[in-house]
Amino acid sequence: MGREEKKEVDWLRELCRGDTKLYDVLARTLYLDPKSAISKEDLGILIEEAEKSVKDDKFKEAVEKYGLALDKAIFEATQHQEEKERYMKTIQDLVSKSTQATQKLKEKEEKEGLVSYTAGLERRIERYGFVSERIKDVLEVASHYYNEALERLGDKERGEARRSVRIEERSKEDREEKGEEKRDKKRDKERREERLEEDREEEREKKREKETGEARREKILEERRDG
Repeated sequence: MGREEKKEVDWLRELCRGDTKLYDVLARTLYLDPKSAISKEDLGILIEEAEKSVKDDKFKEAVEKYGLALDKAIFEATQHQEEKERYMKTIQDLVSKSTQATQKLKEKEEKEGLVSYTAGLERRIERYGFVSERIKDVLEVASHYYNEALERLGDKERGEARRSVRIEERSKEDREEKGEEKRDKKRDKERREERLEEDREEEREKKREKETGEARREKILEERRDG
């Protein structure tokens, strides 16, 4: 268990105030990262899909989809306190329908002799019953838990955003430094070429002067010979 996960587990225990059953149920119901774990699909659509699976006698699929819908309903209830009563009714309805679908799946699996699997389904039914009976306590703890989780995630996201900004700034500075370095190299190259050209021009000038001097001497010698 990582340090962040242990911190969240300890926080959940504290919120449950020694209520072992409440803790056991919520430890299997709430998520460390609700933004990633909870379905992005609209709650109404999740419920419709679960109901369709029941009509098609696809109870395993229905149990999974009702589970997604229930998780989302609990989370949304914690984020919309002004609609708490409406969400409580929705959650109660989902718990009832989830229980029925799970019971149907349990009966089906029992006929096929999958005893180990049906034991898990029985525990799920028990958790649904607990949520139905203690829905106010469930939502109160979930509200504190998820608000803390979202605050932590927000701090993390803000920290990552700040790091991204710093990385971008450093990258920009590096690009600017590299750009300045390129400009410096270009200027140095241009200066070297200028000096080389000046040196070449000086050599040409010396050559011209030498040739002119030799021409003058040759002319003088010729004039002397003619004289």
